[in-house]
Amino acid sequence: MEFEKIPTVPTADEVLDRCFRRAAAKMKLKANKDRANQDFVRAVSHSIHDRLVHVIQTFPEFETLPPFYRETVDILYGIPRLKKALGAVGWAARWSRLHGPDLIYETRKGGDPLAARKKAVARLASVVHQIDSELRFLNEVRNVVRKLPHVEDIFTVVIAGYPNVGKSSFIRLVSTADPEVASYPFTTKGVIVGHRVDGRKRMQFIDTPGVLDRLPEERNPIERQAMAAITNIADVILFILDPSEHCGFPLEDQMKLYEEIAGTIDVPVVAVANKSDIKSLEGYPSMSTGQNSGVDEVLLTLMEYWREPGPVEEPVTYPVTY
Repeated sequence: MEFEKIPTVPTADEVLDRCFRRAAAKMKLKANKDRANQDFVRAVSHSIHDRLVHVIQTFPEFETLPPFYRETVDILYGIPRLKKALGAVGWAARWSRLHGPDLIYETRKGGDPLAARKKAVARLASVVHQIDSELRFLNEVRNVVRKLPHVEDIFTVVIAGYPNVGKSSFIRLVSTADPEVASYPFTTKGVIVGHRVDGRKRMQFIDTPGVLDRLPEERNPIERQAMAAITNIADVILFILDPSEHCGFPLEDQMKLYEEIAGTIDVPVVAVANKSDIKSLEGYPSMSTGQNSGVDEVLLTLMEYWREPGPVEEPVTYPVTY
C-alpha cells in the first residue's frame, strides 16, 4: 500500500537543522571565507528546496488512489485540506528556489559577509517556520493513513449492519481477522480486514463499524468509513440483523438500514438474522455467532457469489508540480 512508504514528515526545525548541518559541512572545505558565506546560503537554499519537494513527492496522488482509500482519507482529514498543506509546502520550496539567488547576491554585496549570511539564512528559516503547522499536520496524516488496512483486489464480502449485531463475531469465526469483540455498541472503530482460503478460492472479509439509519450528512466519520467500504469494495454484502434487539436498536430501524443499502448498492445483499439462540426472524436465514451455529451455512451462501477478480487497470500517474 502506498501509504506505508511515506516517511516521517520533519518539522520546520528538523528541516532547518539538517540543511544547516549539510551547509556547514560544505563550508568547512572552503578556504575563501567570504565565498564560503555565499556558498553556505546557496547550500541552505538548495537543501530546503530539495527537502520540501521530497516531502511532497512522498505523498501519493489522491486522484489516482483506489476509491476506498481516497474516500477514507477524505473522511478522516479532507482531501482539500491535505492539498492545502501540500500546497503550502510547495510554496516554501518555490520561495527558497526563486529567492535563493537574490539572497546569495545580498550576501556577496553586503559590507559584513557574516552578518549578511545570517540575515539571508534568517529569511529562509522564517519561510520554513511559516509552514511548520502544515508539516506537523502532514505527519499526523502520515501516522494514521499508513496504518489503514491493506485491501486486496480479490473477492470481497463486506459485513454491514447496526452496532453490536455480531459483525465482528462473524468475521472472527470465518477469517484470519481477530477483531475486538465486546458486548457494547461501537466496539469496531475502523475497518478490519480478514482473509479465508478454500482451495483455490480466496475471499476477503471487511468488518465495518456499525452504521446507523440516518441521513448521510448526519453520520459520523466512523459510520462514513463503513459506507465507503460498502460502496467501493464489496462484491457481496452480508447484512446482519438482530431480531432479539439485544444490540440496543429496534428491528424496525435495522430493516430500514438494510433496505437503504439494498436499494443503493449494485451488488448482491444477503440478509441474515443473528442470535437465533435467542430469537429467529421468519423469512431470513438464521445463525448464532455466539453458539457458532448456522455460520457455515451462511458462509456457503456467500461462496455462491465467488468469482475470479478481473484484470487490474493500471492507474494514471501525473508528474508532481511544485
